[in-house]
Amino acid sequence: MRPGEDAPRTRLRGHELSAREVTVAYDGVDVVHAADITLRPGEVTALVGPNGSGKSTLLRTIARLQRARDASLTIDGDTDGLAMTARQFSLHVALLTQARPTPGGLTVRDLVEFGRYPHRGRWGRSDPDGPAAVGRALRLTGVEELAGRGAEQLSGGQLQRVWLASCLAQETGVLLLDEPTTYLDLRYQVELLDLVRDLADDHGIAVGVVLHDLDQAAAVADRIALLEAGRVVADGPPEDVLTPERLTAVYGIRIDVGTDPLTGRLRTRAIGRHHTRTERLGTTS
Repeated sequence: MRPGEDAPRTRLRGHELSAREVTVAYDGVDVVHAADITLRPGEVTALVGPNGSGKSTLLRTIARLQRARDASLTIDGDTDGLAMTARQFSLHVALLTQARPTPGGLTVRDLVEFGRYPHRGRWGRSDPDGPAAVGRALRLTGVEELAGRGAEQLSGGQLQRVWLASCLAQETGVLLLDEPTTYLDLRYQVELLDLVRDLADDHGIAVGVVLHDLDQAAAVADRIALLEAGRVVADGPPEDVLTPERLTAVYGIRIDVGTDPLTGRLRTRAIGRHHTRTERLGTTS
């Protein structure tokens, strides 16, 4: 049984988050150039590209953690996301960053309850829906049995799930994930991406996720945005974006693309110098 399979339906409702003409500069130098991206309810959109291509910067900018030199941001087509207060925006959009410090002396439940902060408002007022939301988030992420354990006792994979549960307790319609599989072993990578897919399919969440692994992106995403040097050079279904010609040009190394005979998903393979080496057996000098 997958995590959260027998849990009641959540109150989550997906939102469409659309960013247009996003330009970001560091020290006067543009690092993201007029990028457009739309995250739709019930879809997973993966941002991929080489190191330094701007994918994490773009994600953080649409999460309003990074100031843009120019941008427009709308929610459900008519709400100005940049005009919202921080609290209003956090009722619509949650972000799981690459690394979060783990405060000592707190339990797993304590950390998940952090996600309720926009619902409590100023002065920590009461949050009658909080306990149910936290319980749902714990179940969905499969960490309910860890609720009373100290956060410092957790493995990296468990802790990543706990922080994801905190985002789910926030009860937003848009979830942004910045390289969520980094530092996780293979099992936790697969389980976390399965959960991301469940959130889109079963709960209608709009998910935007930065990934380095092209095969993971092809497996989990409905759409892929490929970035190069701060520009979105392709945006569409995996089979349209992840072509050998385009990937080879963007990554600067030969990349072959095929289909996995077991899953039917796209598979990529970067070809280095030693991958084409042939062994000469039985030769004599």
